Amino acid sequence: MSAPKRMPGDPTREERLAQMVRVDHAGEYGAVRIYEGQLAVLGQSPDAPTIEHMAEQEREHLAVFNQLIVKNRVRPTALMPLWHLAGFAMGAGTALLGREAAMACTVAVEEVIDEHYAAQIEELGDEEPELRETCEKFREDELAHRDTALQHGAENAPAYELLSGAVRAATRLAIKLSEKI
Repeated sequence: MSAPKRMPGDPTREERLAQMVRVDHAGEYGAVRIYEGQLAVLGQSPDAPTIEHMAEQEREHLAVFNQLIVKNRVRPTALMPLWHLAGFAMGAGTALLGREAAMACTVAVEEVIDEHYAAQIEELGDEEPELRETCEKFREDELAHRDTALQHGAENAPAYELLSGAVRAATRLAIKLSEKI
């Protein structure tokens, strides 16, 4: 399969790879902050070890993207201060609504990240095998987080569809903004 023809204004391959590393770095940072927000509220609850386990995996993902940012000389998103606050607020805010709402937040975020990583993996194809393999491994972890959150009652959250829809929309917006800014 040949690569689609590049149109005027489309990013070059190098620019597109930089966007991928930038947005994935921002996403892993945001995920860490979401779990930190959840732990600030639920840190003494029976769910704390589960949330902490997922947070630790996100910290490992972030460490890898911290290295890739430097290795590939990619500028991090200028929105990091916003994601610092917004991620924590999303995690803490949903946790304040209850453990099920915190889990619903996790499900919604991880569903969007699954789609995001799947699209990147397809776009990368056989090029950039290191980045593709990283995305594949992290996607598996994100799907495990989604499944864990479902097992912990995410769908029992008050107004589950509304809450998860809002979180998915916010996550998609964060992805689009972080790719460019």
